[in-house]
Amino acid sequence: MPLAVAQLRERVPTLLSDLRLDYERVRVEGTPRRLAVIVEGMSPRQRDEEKVVKGPPARIAFDAEGNPTKAALGFARSQGVDVSTLERREIDGGEYVVAHVREEGRPAGDVLAEALPALIAGISFPKSMRWNWTNVAYARPLRWIVALLGEQVIPFEYAGVVSGRTTRNVRRAQPETLDIASADVYERTLAAHGIMLDMDERRETIWEAAQTLAAEVGGRVPEEAKGDLLDEVANLNEAPVPLRGAFEEKYLSLPREVLVTVMRKHQRYFPVEDAQGNLLPYFITVANGRVDIPTVRAGNEAVIRARYADAAFFWEHDIAQPLEAFRPKLSGLTFQAKLGSMLDKNERIERLTPLFADMLGLNADERAVAERAAYLCKADLVTQMVVEFTSLAGIMGRYYALHSGERPAVANAIFEHTLPRYAGDKLPTSKPGIVLALADRFDSLVGLFAVGLQPKATADPFALRRAALGVVQILVENNIRLDLRAAIRAAAEVQPVPVSEDVQADVLAFITRRLEQWLLEQNWRHDLVQAVLATRAYDPAWAVATLQELADLVETERFQRVLTAYSRPARIVRGREVSATVNPDLFEHEEERALWEAYLAARACLSPESSVREFVDAFETLVAPIDTFFENVFVMAEDETVRANRLALMAAVAGLADGIVDLSHIQGF
Repeated sequence: MPLAVAQLRERVPTLLSDLRLDYERVRVEGTPRRLAVIVEGMSPRQRDEEKVVKGPPARIAFDAEGNPTKAALGFARSQGVDVSTLERREIDGGEYVVAHVREEGRPAGDVLAEALPALIAGISFPKSMRWNWTNVAYARPLRWIVALLGEQVIPFEYAGVVSGRTTRNVRRAQPETLDIASADVYERTLAAHGIMLDMDERRETIWEAAQTLAAEVGGRVPEEAKGDLLDEVANLNEAPVPLRGAFEEKYLSLPREVLVTVMRKHQRYFPVEDAQGNLLPYFITVANGRVDIPTVRAGNEAVIRARYADAAFFWEHDIAQPLEAFRPKLSGLTFQAKLGSMLDKNERIERLTPLFADMLGLNADERAVAERAAYLCKADLVTQMVVEFTSLAGIMGRYYALHSGERPAVANAIFEHTLPRYAGDKLPTSKPGIVLALADRFDSLVGLFAVGLQPKATADPFALRRAALGVVQILVENNIRLDLRAAIRAAAEVQPVPVSEDVQADVLAFITRRLEQWLLEQNWRHDLVQAVLATRAYDPAWAVATLQELADLVETERFQRVLTAYSRPARIVRGREVSATVNPDLFEHEEERALWEAYLAARACLSPESSVREFVDAFETLVAPIDTFFENVFVMAEDETVRANRLALMAAVAGLADGIVDLSHIQGF
């Protein structure tokens, strides 16, 4: 429904503009049962339009005496004008006849009756169905259409349904149908039966009522429920009636995440917690329309009681043995046919862990924690709780590890290796957790690319885009330097299938694209992002630090002077193969020697590891020698040897930025 609302909010104003129908305001709202377009201040008629229509060339339209030919007469007749009103006009370098055609506006109802079927047909849905002889596809069978212009019905038919003024009430409510007297009472008629068209109003109503109900038992609804859960519930109910239920306190001994997951996944309930964040034995659910609250409450309490009884059984079954005992069962869980089972994947993570620990500089204790956590990291996937509630992977691993007597740091690393799980999720912060999270993601990216399972434009079944973005976020947010090329090579060496250099390059490019997209979404300048990623994309944290430094400098006068000076030699050699090396003995002008000596001094201060600020400081000393050089020296000398030597000098000067930043991408280059 939100997707359809968004489409209509974009298309309806465009449609009205194309139809020449003036209006004051367009609103589009949606509920689970209806999509509503409400146009305020609609003009009763189209605007009159006068347009100039191009006809045949003047030399064909008129004869030598200036009399209209058959071509002119036919054109005038086709446009409904007198031939005497045709004018000559220069168009695109030629002389043509044109007609001024006035089109009177038609009644809005007539125009809309013709246009509205196509508007409805243009709405696309992720999933659609066909249900009758018309073979029309829609999200659900289309049962009624209300189309009113004031008190007048706009008559048309779509999908076998004839438009009218009769809408329907909330399901199972009486009366089943509601007649709308006129467009201006549509919302009031629905509201009188508890139907809220406005999504934001439904959200606010549900949230305020839920908090009130929670406060009555000394609790509150957690703030995190105000996101996706509230949106989902608001989209499921058009006449929301929140109510509170309860469950046995004994179930509070289960992990909080289990209780909340059961509420969210199966029932779309809101949990209730106290001021300290501890769950209370209550929940908030939302009925649709007027209901018998005690009956609905009792039904929901019975359902959640059964769900929690199942969860308690899973918990008791799982903790009856240590987490390590589940690990061998991973052999029966396939990761990917060519890459083996989840046990095979777990073992690859174990092999990668010491390598990544070295790359990230873990100390001996951190390394021991990481290696033990790597051994256990996927074991919870075959526990009954995670089989039933897959979103608890990692969370239950942490609980079961602690219950098995593992060190808290090990348990935490098992949990953190799953992070981030979705957009906006927390990131791992402990070094062992970071090592495992990276090892897991690099194993998936490299292995799945190697067997040809790269994401497609419309499909990413292994969530590799999310994995790549996770790598970027983990490294950048924790400010961890890591050479992606080395990490990819390490992952390639543990795969059960060959991983070519081309595949490794593809993985690097894939992660780089995620880094680029992530930076652009944070409103970094596109040219600066390109300039930095051209040299340092293989190290995301370093690239972002470089980008920040570049952004701080780019608007300064000294940077602009450096950019202007740098661009002069860089443009000359860009796209050229310059194989010669600089030979000072071939210099013919003092300006060549001065530039060469300034270059040598700057080069001594720079390396591919230098910062942008260090580059600017060093290159600033070349600004004057470069200006003087170009005032007095002609690079493309007739003598081939001298020309090659000067091009080599230009290439050397331009090469000072190599590995630091590619200035050719920056505006003003």
